[in-house]
Amino acid sequence: MITRRTVLGLLAATCLSPPLARAALALQEPEFLKEKLADGTLPPMAERLPKVPRVVNLAAMDRKPGQYGGSARMIIGSQKDIRLMTINGYARLVGFDEHLALQPDILESFEQVENRAYTFRLREGHRWSDGHPFTVDDFVYYWEDVLNNKEMRPRGLPLDLLSEGKPPRFELIDPLTVRYTWDVPNPDFLLRLASPQPLTLALPAHYMKQFHPKYAEPEALKKLIEETGSDDWTSLHIDMSRTYRPENPELPTLDPWRNLTKPPAEQFIFERNPFYHRVDETGQQLPYIDRIFLNVSAPGIIPAKAGAGETDLQSGGLDFADYTFLKDAEDRYPIRVSLWERTQGSRIALLPNLNCGDKVWRDLFRDVRFRRALSVAIDREEINKASFFGLARESADTILPQSPLFKPEYQHAWAQFDPDLADKLLDEVGLTERRSDGVRLLPDGRQASMIIESAGESTLETDVLELVTDHWRQVGLALSVRTSQRDVFRSRALGGEIMLSVQQGIDNGIPTPDMSPSALAPTGDEQLQWPVWGLHYLSAEQKGEAPELPEARRLVELMRQWKRSSSTAERETIWTEMLTIYTQQVFSIGIINGTLQPVVINRKIRNVPETGLYGFDPTAFMGVYLPDTFWYDGSA
Repeated sequence: MITRRTVLGLLAATCLSPPLARAALALQEPEFLKEKLADGTLPPMAERLPKVPRVVNLAAMDRKPGQYGGSARMIIGSQKDIRLMTINGYARLVGFDEHLALQPDILESFEQVENRAYTFRLREGHRWSDGHPFTVDDFVYYWEDVLNNKEMRPRGLPLDLLSEGKPPRFELIDPLTVRYTWDVPNPDFLLRLASPQPLTLALPAHYMKQFHPKYAEPEALKKLIEETGSDDWTSLHIDMSRTYRPENPELPTLDPWRNLTKPPAEQFIFERNPFYHRVDETGQQLPYIDRIFLNVSAPGIIPAKAGAGETDLQSGGLDFADYTFLKDAEDRYPIRVSLWERTQGSRIALLPNLNCGDKVWRDLFRDVRFRRALSVAIDREEINKASFFGLARESADTILPQSPLFKPEYQHAWAQFDPDLADKLLDEVGLTERRSDGVRLLPDGRQASMIIESAGESTLETDVLELVTDHWRQVGLALSVRTSQRDVFRSRALGGEIMLSVQQGIDNGIPTPDMSPSALAPTGDEQLQWPVWGLHYLSAEQKGEAPELPEARRLVELMRQWKRSSSTAERETIWTEMLTIYTQQVFSIGIINGTLQPVVINRKIRNVPETGLYGFDPTAFMGVYLPDTFWYDGSA
């Protein structure tokens, strides 16, 4: 359990130097800012840094302090992928280190009591990227004028700010301190702040007030609404305040780099934030790299461009199938290729829709024997050898050995290749009749032919599904693949139109007990194995339907127990039961995990780990490895 801690204790526990006052640091200015410093556009670093900046002790992380300068190119598959800068930049109020321990980042310190009361202290002198002070006023504005504004949020606060349906009490303690207090525990509050898509608690009030009728001149606000083509002030405010996908270049940020380019564009330029709050142990202000160029390209040709040396830091758009080609490119271009381990519970998972609209298929999918039959009919060893050179781990959709919660029985649950057992289970559920070609018949006489929905975004999915089709055909089940747009999956699944879908397994395969087990229970409508049940939980039981299967109901009960828990020991017990139910019930059919992710790096860039854990949650792709500490070695 995260207990009440001082910032010094946290820094010592997470390999960071004790906080140093800016006056004690040897302040070295980036050459990139010299012109603005000379003409007075920017104040000197001593005035730009917080009084107590966050000091990143690179030596303690087995890395070296670097040098300023350079630009890095990245390739993105669409304009919306500029969100990768927010994810990889990983500036958070509270964040994970690379060992997944929580630490203050933007905050100078935090304290929590019984997972109910959270006190946050800001860094004195911290500034937004435009130089305006970052203060408790930014928290007050967001709490009073956004979250609790009936026009802005007619449905009330986001679920992450509710505990048993009740909001927190927000208190302004002093000019640098705020507190959020619930009557019952809210154990995942800090985790949501540390997530790759973090919960927002503050906005730059000095900038955003021009879009709010409480503060703006009515005529000026009306003109802004008309100029931007917004429907009303609320949609204008939302568009102008987007932080996760930083499309508004004028919005001040606390991230290491700030966007200079308004979409639509083929190239987005991100430039160093001169008021960023982190420094290295030598006193150099981070980030080291001055600019990041995001070049938009068709997703299918990203590997070719990476292999042609057109990127300096690339992981997105690459897969293990590209590794041989990329490794060969090391001989022709100044790049190096590393392999990190992906953190998903399964690199590819098959999700039978338990809310399928076809009653016959719905009844089958809800029968655990049928789901187990589908799982044991898959030859995972063949898939591992064919698609991953045998380097991956054959497994159910579950957590990885790197998690302290891991048990081998989760990995092996109904993941053995046993077509005889599959035949036996299929006979038991009543699929005993077959056509002349061996395909089984459903109780209503139709052939047992399933359609699996794929976004068609990778050849890996295609190759794996071809093998699964052969495996299932051997036990009398036909499978065909239908390509659909991923952004319509959710609505079609909610409508019962999807039978089976393919996507990655549980996102966080390396959890600790203090991380939320929500992926194991029907908690969201994006969970394609039970979207209607997930919507019921997500909407506070106002929409969708309550789970009908006892095991699914039990998972929801356990999830609610976890949210009320106040100790790590209690949360570990809950996790263990949920993992046992989830894997034994085969609610998601995992195939392979522990797969490897190519990471392409310019040969001159330093401090990029040779190996790492790679995933959206909780590592924020490269985020926990601090890309603001990556630097160009001019002597290389």
